[in-house]
Amino acid sequence: MSVSARSKIALALATSLFTTASADVIQLRDNASVTGKILTQKKDQVAVDIGYTVLVIPRQQITKITTGEEASAATVTQASAKPLSKKAALIPEATPTVATAKTLGTPTFYESGNMALQEKSVKELVEQLGESVVQVRTPGGLGSGFFVNDEGYLITNFHVIEGETQISIEVYHQKNGQLDRRSYKQVRIVAMNKYVDLALLKVEDDGAPKFRTAPLGDAESLGVGERVFAIGSPLGLERTVTEGILSTKTRQMQGELYLQTTAQINPGNSGGPLFNLRGEVVGVTNMKITFGEGLGFAIPIEEVKFFLRNRDAYAYDNDNPSNAFRYLEPPRRTAQAAAKAAPEAKAR
Repeated sequence: MSVSARSKIALALATSLFTTASADVIQLRDNASVTGKILTQKKDQVAVDIGYTVLVIPRQQITKITTGEEASAATVTQASAKPLSKKAALIPEATPTVATAKTLGTPTFYESGNMALQEKSVKELVEQLGESVVQVRTPGGLGSGFFVNDEGYLITNFHVIEGETQISIEVYHQKNGQLDRRSYKQVRIVAMNKYVDLALLKVEDDGAPKFRTAPLGDAESLGVGERVFAIGSPLGLERTVTEGILSTKTRQMQGELYLQTTAQINPGNSGGPLFNLRGEVVGVTNMKITFGEGLGFAIPIEEVKFFLRNRDAYAYDNDNPSNAFRYLEPPRRTAQAAAKAAPEAKAR
């Protein structure tokens, strides 16, 4: 290799090391980190350039910010303590320049949203996300739900399946511009938490396809007055869309905080998703004020993420005191049956 070629490689390595070291590092609450260049810092959010797009990170999600100078000093110290072979010195280590799923700490079990996405119309989002919303049927009634995993895992409310074991899922698959309704009967209860009214189910029918999923957003970044919409099956009217605004983020009921929305919520909506205009699930609808309109409530998506991350702790089994099996009392004897049985007993 010529001296000129070696000089070019050395210059490229120096430039790469300087670029990586001078980047800002933002530590998040879930122990993940984002590396990029901080563009602006506001009271409630930080904008970061990660190379191909700009992320807006809520302040409450950030635990620490390391500036480029501090990161540079740490990189130089680490590099000086690690001798390189001649071959390794000519080959730079692969350093991610964009935020990957691992960098952002996105769990592989569910899909997380992207705050850099542009808002869309409700019409566009319904066409995009409608297939991820399902109807949950039991002998005792029906509700709604949505897929969080393409392997068939879906979220609904605990009260939708409470006391039931025969569960079916109605899905509208989009094929060639048309809707194909399909019912799945082999549905397993994976986990449940009756105190926050959440349940995790899984479709296990033979030949089931990969399912369309709904990305989970961040309810904490929502602002009061922002537009939201719900998709569900109120009163059995599947694929019903209602739109409204977020009335408040902190409606307290029985010690739990709920999102309050003007989007119409009715029986059958329970367990369905509440979306923002980026197409992210920000809540799970679960109740309304009976004698009022425009007073619907949803479980914040942070509760759902916690439930999913700790699903093993809420795993369903027959010995679980919060399991959904319901043992009916035996039928009582009527007075007529008792009178008829009395002579037979005397005859014996």
